[in-house]
Amino acid sequence: MSQNDATGIARNEEVVDEITSDLNAQCSISQENDKSGATAEDIAKAERDSQIPEDFEDCITETNKEDEDDYVNEQALEDLQATLSDDDKKLKHQEALQLKAQGNEEFRDEKYVESISTYTKALRICPLKYSNDSMFCRSILYANRAASKNMINRKKSAIDDCSKAIELNKHYVKVYLRRAKLYEDTEKLDESLEDYKKILEMDPANKEAREAQIRLPPKIAERNEKMKNEMLGKLKDLGNMFLKPFGLSTQNFEMNQDPNSGGYSINFKQNPNEPSL
Repeated sequence: MSQNDATGIARNEEVVDEITSDLNAQCSISQENDKSGATAEDIAKAERDSQIPEDFEDCITETNKEDEDDYVNEQALEDLQATLSDDDKKLKHQEALQLKAQGNEEFRDEKYVESISTYTKALRICPLKYSNDSMFCRSILYANRAASKNMINRKKSAIDDCSKAIELNKHYVKVYLRRAKLYEDTEKLDESLEDYKKILEMDPANKEAREAQIRLPPKIAERNEKMKNEMLGKLKDLGNMFLKPFGLSTQNFEMNQDPNSGGYSINFKQNPNEPSL
């Protein structure tokens, strides 16, 4: 289950969604078992099958990350570095710089796929922390590769590359700006706003960051309100599921907000056409 650390609302929505899905699955299993006269073993198997996550294929794909064309095995690179002399490391650094220049040229020629491949080759040989030059070289390589990925709509992967670049150079304003835009493009508004705040700490006069400080809060509030309404709708469906066997529904209850505390109280209201309980 994913989380939204900035607001917590997405987590609540997903919890309700998961509970509702599980209950629906279990209800379906129970109904089928009632019709077929299934054994206890059959019921247990059906329940186990119902718990397989929808993103099961994504979980499998994640384990094959090393097969991706842009994968950089930094642990293997670190192990290799330990066997190299200072002169060899300098040569690797120079080779990486040459590949960076080639990637930049490919980017200018709009050969984005080729530039991604070239930057990846450079990252696979550029020393990790041999010197400040090589560290910042890797930061720039990740940043440039992110720009190339963005141009072919590989936004999630571009965000990952921006994060790697920032990890290596925490004052890289240009990459914070790039990641902030990518976050906004992918509807991660809270994360985007946090990056823009960080940019203003480093560059108070940054126009794009200042404009984002005005633009994003209303969008976040609107999204949160929409998510709250969707969550309440799912809670209502969940309540109706529990209340149905008793001949009740959520319409039998009213929710009132305390103007002082902001908390809610739930009161039962009898339908005049229904018999008393």
